Amino acid sequence: MQKPWIAAYQAGVPAEINPDSYRSLIEIYDETIQRYGNRIAFKNYGVNLTYRALDEHSKRLAAYFQTVWGLVPGDRIGLMMPNILQYPVTLFAAIRAGLVVVNINPQYTAAELKHLIQDSQASALIVVENFAHVAQSVVQDTSLKHIAVARVGDLLGLKGCFMNCMLRYVKKVIPPYELPGAIPFKSMLRCAPSAFTPVVREPNDIALLQYTSATTGAAKGAILTHRNLVANVLQGSAWISSMHFEEELDGAIVTALPLYHIFSFTANCLIFFRLGFKNLLITNPRDIQGFINTLKKEPFSAMTGANTLFNALLKNPGFAQLNFGRFRITLGGGMAVQSAVAARWKEVTGVPLLEAYGLTEASPAVCINPLYCTEFNGTVGLPIPSTEIRLVNLEGNPVGVGEQGELWVRGPQVMRGYWNKPEETRKVITEDGWLRTGDIAKMDAQGFISIVDRIKDMIIVSGFKVYPNEIEDVLAQCPGVHESAVVGAPYELTGERVIAFVVLRDPSVTKGDIIAHCRKSLTSYKVPKEIVFKEDLPKNNVGKVLRRMLRDEAQKSVR
Repeated sequence: MQKPWIAAYQAGVPAEINPDSYRSLIEIYDETIQRYGNRIAFKNYGVNLTYRALDEHSKRLAAYFQTVWGLVPGDRIGLMMPNILQYPVTLFAAIRAGLVVVNINPQYTAAELKHLIQDSQASALIVVENFAHVAQSVVQDTSLKHIAVARVGDLLGLKGCFMNCMLRYVKKVIPPYELPGAIPFKSMLRCAPSAFTPVVREPNDIALLQYTSATTGAAKGAILTHRNLVANVLQGSAWISSMHFEEELDGAIVTALPLYHIFSFTANCLIFFRLGFKNLLITNPRDIQGFINTLKKEPFSAMTGANTLFNALLKNPGFAQLNFGRFRITLGGGMAVQSAVAARWKEVTGVPLLEAYGLTEASPAVCINPLYCTEFNGTVGLPIPSTEIRLVNLEGNPVGVGEQGELWVRGPQVMRGYWNKPEETRKVITEDGWLRTGDIAKMDAQGFISIVDRIKDMIIVSGFKVYPNEIEDVLAQCPGVHESAVVGAPYELTGERVIAFVVLRDPSVTKGDIIAHCRKSLTSYKVPKEIVFKEDLPKNNVGKVLRRMLRDEAQKSVR
């Protein structure tokens, strides 16, 4: 197929990558350790973990999985931890032992955790102590045979001992739990046998079961093979290497999005890791002041994040006082980046906020803006190497340049399917390998892709299509508005009406002020017919607003 976007690539970015140049993630890991042994791989609470130390820890833990727990290649292991040093150690130990990783949000409820464990048939779980009580409530009803409990400070030396005591006895954020037979994470490392047996994994072996965020129905596990993830690592590495980041011997990337989320997992923990970067792990990004205090001490070159995270940082006066002298790249994903936030980001940091696009089912990267861009352009960039895209109408026929259609994706990064859900898989992957994303998009003549909105979020007012992202972008520019979310609700006269849920920064702003602001930029049928003020908006683990919950709230109010 024709790929007009190739001509717009940054110099040095290839049109194609070879997803079969590595048999598995294990080979990428081994090569990276050999190349960057003495560099710092991960840093958390001021404590460094070098590539070589990571190698030693992960080898010991992999040996424990093999010999003490008796896990064999293909067994599933759940990782239920925030951004702490134990996460990469456990992740790479599991990969080296040939296990299938199941990432789990540590804030999941017992019902959500039970579903993931039962659906994946995980036989082992590593859980941070703060949420061990949740694991306790499901262990009897699942396939779990082995559990280890990690404490936040386990790999932080003496500082970690003090931190663990503070969390338990002073801050009292460790609920009581009983997990008979569970082993402390530190004991696993201390008692691990020295005899690790290297394993070989093939390209089509499963590396990761990454569960969707379940905005509708129960979460589904996307089957991501070693080949899928190797491909996306090589695609992303080729894109970022065009900036010659590898020349920075102590380059650092800010890792505030949780590593159990697919964006941070692949971008930060795999791609930037392969490029020799130091991951600055932010355990609690909601503590904005603590986050900023960490950045004061650490020069950083790159940052990934979501619109809500960037907005929260900009709202804190201390952020503008940071030293951005070495800062070179910001990648936004997980949700739409708003133009007002991007403009302010560039003003404060001097670095453009470049939007990318991906989804769990594509490992996740599909499109990234070229790193030569100096301004936010409102697009998600260009399809990355070895990626095909197609925009189709409701009948499945291609649409022209500048026309809107559903975005379909095909490439080596596209998942095999959903775990044990062949019917669901057939709904989203065609017989010839196209992934139906469910996103409405358009492409310009150069190949830049603009995401209009999710198909299911589109509002129909008197036959006219209304996209929440467009209205939310206007609301973000309204003085006194902190954040907003727009949904549709049934309405007898027009089929649906537009409702905006708004969180204010300035309590003196009225609903009339907001409506008047919208009328300056939006045609009448797009202007919200109702403004609902809220203290905060429901969000998932990366800060993406859960419109489904607000849609339910709006529909109940109509009834």
